[in-house]
Amino acid sequence: MSTSDRILLLLHIGFAIFTLGPLTAATMSTPRYIRKRNVVVVRYLHRTTQIYGIGTLGIFLIGLGLAKGDLAEVWLTVSMTLFVVALVLLLIVERDQRKAVHLLEVAAAEAAPAAVPVRPAAAKEAEEPGEAGEAEGGATEAEAPAAGPAADTGEVAQVERGRLAAMSGVVALIWLVILVLMVWNG
Repeated sequence: MSTSDRILLLLHIGFAIFTLGPLTAATMSTPRYIRKRNVVVVRYLHRTTQIYGIGTLGIFLIGLGLAKGDLAEVWLTVSMTLFVVALVLLLIVERDQRKAVHLLEVAAAEAAPAAVPVRPAAAKEAEEPGEAGEAEGGATEAEAPAAGPAADTGEVAQVERGRLAAMSGVVALIWLVILVLMVWNG
């Protein structure tokens, strides 16, 4: 193996480690933050998926350089085909992340006006401090807003969350199959 081949191999392995690791972590953790309705983190994970998804093209291009046109070997053809399938699945993951960010933003915007309950002026005047809410053991005005988000059990972006979980698992499995092919036959 020549020096230039060794450099290409080091670049290939380096790109694989430093792009596939963060990419897989970002795609696999997205469903958790969709469930928690954390739009800031989901937006960050979406951007991370975009950046590292583009970075994975470096793995493919350097791998083509290492193959030196000898694409007749079955394991190389299978590896490249699986890689292209993984890239297509990553496009679907990226689309679902983008859609989930939009749905979470819409849900947050709809919940923001409902989070501050407005009491009629007649009810404020009729009720003296410390009477009805505290004497009957019911919820006071300060406790009422806290019960709102906890009582909200509606799922936001449930379909996207399920697809993201499934697709990211399949993509991670594809990366492992490609790794086995590279180590076994390389």
